[in-house]
Amino acid sequence: MQKTTEADSYYNNLEQMSIHELLENMNKEDTSVPLAVAKAIPQIEKLVAVIVEHMQAGGRLFYIGAGTSGRLGILDASECPPTYGIEQGRVIGLIAGGDTAIRKAVEFAEDDLSQGWEDLKAYGINGKDVVVGIAASGTTPYVIGALETCNQNKIETGCIVCNSGSPLAGVSKFPIEVIVGPEFVTGSTRMKSGTAQKLVLNMISTSVMIKLGRVKGNKMVDMALSNNKLVDRGTRMIMKNTGLGNYEEAKALLLKHGSVRKATDGFGK
Repeated sequence: MQKTTEADSYYNNLEQMSIHELLENMNKEDTSVPLAVAKAIPQIEKLVAVIVEHMQAGGRLFYIGAGTSGRLGILDASECPPTYGIEQGRVIGLIAGGDTAIRKAVEFAEDDLSQGWEDLKAYGINGKDVVVGIAASGTTPYVIGALETCNQNKIETGCIVCNSGSPLAGVSKFPIEVIVGPEFVTGSTRMKSGTAQKLVLNMISTSVMIKLGRVKGNKMVDMALSNNKLVDRGTRMIMKNTGLGNYEEAKALLLKHGSVRKATDGFGK
């Protein structure tokens, strides 16, 4: 299989470039990423529809990956509860090598064909859930093995890859292939490939949360009030929603009810 993620960079003699040239050329490459993502929207749409259906029925969304891909999945999963107020444990990110690998690479963890399924089993994975494998190369054994076993257990599977015709896409029922081409630094898939994966993850989780009713209008009405900035944002949202002109009254209402949605719905009652 010819991996475009491993193909030689379009640029050479990087060490001889000025800082400006390096930055300009990296930015030039980065501008191609959203265009590649746009081509994959039909694939993304199919996976999102499946995730929404399963989560509406009480299922969970799992992301599973290694290295940069695993970290991006964990990032997306960890931001869903505070942003949208969804219960902890409804969106879960797993990485080869466990939590240690979030900060420090765990050697050869991604090469274990059976460990991905073992990690999923620890969460009681079942047919209500959807598992999305993330791997720029599409060849990571940890992820492939997990999805193969999910298929055997009638668990819906999807993936995000940056090579066409990869083994991971082959074992995914709903594959997403975003072909970004060679990296600026040959093989450094934390660059364009990682950017593409982050964009797709944003699209998946945001679309799912909107369809689960976690956004009203264009506002995060269920966000967690975990810092002063969010309390201030929520207070101003309540002022706009209810017509309350007094900031302190709106803030008190927000803190009493614990969310913008509840405070707005409870206003005047």
